[in-house]
Amino acid sequence: MEPRILERVQSHVRDYARAAGASLFTRAQGSMLADACGRQYIDFSSAAGALNYGHDNPLLMQMLRRQLREQGSSSDAARALDRFRDAITSYLFRPRGWEYQIHYTGTTAAASVEAALKVARRATGRQNVVSFTRCDAVARRGPSTCEGAPRQAVWAARTGVGNTLFMPYDGSFGPDVDTMAYLERQLDTQWRHSERPAAVVVETVLGEGGIDVLSWRWLRDLEALCRRHGMLLIMDETIVGCGRTGRFFSFEASGVRADMIALSRSLSGFGLPVSLLLSRPDLPIVQYHAPVADENAGLALLTAEQVLEAYWADDSFAVHVRRKERLLRDWLENLAQGYAHLGLGVRGRGLIQGLVTPAPMGIATEIAGKALGCGLVTLTTGMHDEVLKILPALTIDEDLLVQGLEVLDRSVAEVLESR
Repeated sequence: MEPRILERVQSHVRDYARAAGASLFTRAQGSMLADACGRQYIDFSSAAGALNYGHDNPLLMQMLRRQLREQGSSSDAARALDRFRDAITSYLFRPRGWEYQIHYTGTTAAASVEAALKVARRATGRQNVVSFTRCDAVARRGPSTCEGAPRQAVWAARTGVGNTLFMPYDGSFGPDVDTMAYLERQLDTQWRHSERPAAVVVETVLGEGGIDVLSWRWLRDLEALCRRHGMLLIMDETIVGCGRTGRFFSFEASGVRADMIALSRSLSGFGLPVSLLLSRPDLPIVQYHAPVADENAGLALLTAEQVLEAYWADDSFAVHVRRKERLLRDWLENLAQGYAHLGLGVRGRGLIQGLVTPAPMGIATEIAGKALGCGLVTLTTGMHDEVLKILPALTIDEDLLVQGLEVLDRSVAEVLESR
């Protein structure tokens, strides 16, 4: 295919399609990709997290074919949604003692989060919303304006889009600055009661923001803060939910109870677009996007049900994922330790890990290019693409995981030893 065709039809925000040396893959199975020349690649990108269970998963495909034989050639969307409600209640909610309403919100992650914000605004009668971000982009200028918090924190509190206020994420200003205390101070001193946020939206791992990870203590403090100030806690699980961190819900190890949970991306297992909102039973109902009566919506919900049955009916699959996490994390930490003098580091949780390189030197991008040339597909993330994102399928065989890490090891060595 001519590169000019990709230039014309691909979105400019797609990171891999426009990366230097990007390959055009023609076949995929499990954690392996192949290009038009038949060359094989190990996939450490999982379609940016949309394919947690690998490409063309044979177990899910077998289950889907069986269901379609029983139901006919297509799946009724409304019936598929009811079946999914039964499955998620049986496999996930009941064992955890949870109770949530389940709402189909459309096909995008944004639709799920927007639906949660509508609920929060109707429930509280307030409009503002807090979200969290890293604040590294703002240079430190002048004296600190609040107990150890640099000027970035003031910028973060005052910067927003519409009714969204961006506040500093856990660890934004280093381990000595309590960003949760800063948020509470802003609530107490800067906003009148009627202006206080209706909700806060938070991810446990910033999957598209440098693989920053919050601590469970910080998240529990955030939950307590929400309760004190009458704000609803919305967990954005659209990227790191559905098992990516080693448990189906990325936050459940913290003991926090979310008021609402947004799910999308890898929910269907096959990359079919679908988004859902889980909300407390006592929260108001708003006008959601109804499941369209076509095959795509029905199939997405049907495969989402099959994912729960195949992988989350008990804890055995999660145990396997967490074992692979330990293997991956140990390998990356040993790799980073060997180049500690160059400033390499590791952060992440579960099977979303990042090899952090100094910014903005282009090291991570160069490593990704070298790895691709050696048959390993990775992505970069962060403000300066300074983090090499490691995102293997949850179902990847451990031997293949090690094989990919060996390629990564060699790629890092070749790039760094040439500098």
